[in-house]
Amino acid sequence: MLREYLVSEAMYHLGIPTTRSLAVVATGEAVYRERTHDGAVLTRVASSHLRVGTFEYAGSFGSQEELSALAEHAIARHYPALRDEEDRVFRFFEAVMDRQLDLIVHWMRIGFIHGVMNTDNMSVSGETIDYGPCAFMNAYRPDTVFSSIDTQGRYAFANQPRIAQWNLAVLAGALLPLMSEPEEKAVQRLEGLLEAFPSRYLDRWLGMMGRKMGLSEWRPEDRTIVDGLLRWMAEAGADWTRTFLALGSVSPALELFGDGQGEPEWFLAWRDRVEAQPGGISAARQVMSRQNPAFIPRNHLVEKALEEAVGGDLSTFTNLLARLSSPYEKMAEDDLQATVPVGYDGVYRTFCGT
Repeated sequence: MLREYLVSEAMYHLGIPTTRSLAVVATGEAVYRERTHDGAVLTRVASSHLRVGTFEYAGSFGSQEELSALAEHAIARHYPALRDEEDRVFRFFEAVMDRQLDLIVHWMRIGFIHGVMNTDNMSVSGETIDYGPCAFMNAYRPDTVFSSIDTQGRYAFANQPRIAQWNLAVLAGALLPLMSEPEEKAVQRLEGLLEAFPSRYLDRWLGMMGRKMGLSEWRPEDRTIVDGLLRWMAEAGADWTRTFLALGSVSPALELFGDGQGEPEWFLAWRDRVEAQPGGISAARQVMSRQNPAFIPRNHLVEKALEEAVGGDLSTFTNLLARLSSPYEKMAEDDLQATVPVGYDGVYRTFCGT
């Protein structure tokens, strides 16, 4: 419960659509998971708690009238501009997909790994919901997984867009009986949108990556720079957050490669590209400062805060919570706190505690 409180507040201050936590209250009861925990109840605040799983359940076990009432309620609450449209169920699905695209791109921007993206953990409002086994990527590895239950890597960092598309396919199936046209045509239209998901995601992801690198306008040839950067990061085991902070620093080459090391081709191309755009490197740094957090809830910091809080000392928890309220502001102590203990990622696991 305290993890959910901490991370959801961090996401809010990072500018990512999220549910928030109003309070955590101890119950005095034991909860039996991988070990015995102290029980607690979280009061979660959201624009609603309607999930893809809500529609999946209604479609499987509810009547046509109940499913229709649920859809009309969701439209009125989250997408009121669609209420009077004859084709509103299809437009509702398209709007949900649009928000999910933006949400997943945000997650990828900061290296967030949800950990358990089942249909019951995808909100139709486009807010991040349920922070059970969530974690943050340190060294860039697309296949990063920390959740103890995700033994196959289904919810790995790089898989999150594909799982979002799968969940949306489940939503499409639930909404199919409510479509205004014959089933065959309705299936065709819904499948057409789902098939467009990868290309729409790629366009937004590339734009986001460009902004992380300080590019004020995306060009097709910039893909080579992005691919080169990611290859270098994977080979070097470079830290996701620190790499982009270094790019926005006064001496990016020195911070990234040290003294006496050659600068890779992607870096030279990036430097030429940002220097040639209006405003040069100065304008690029302004773009990067709005995209790249200086501080994230590193896994080892979160675990230390939670361990001490469970032991009765909330001081580390409250201090971390306060620091996370200004994630884009650099502070002197950040480097020390952000240093991940050697070998930590290899043994770190999160658990479904909610």
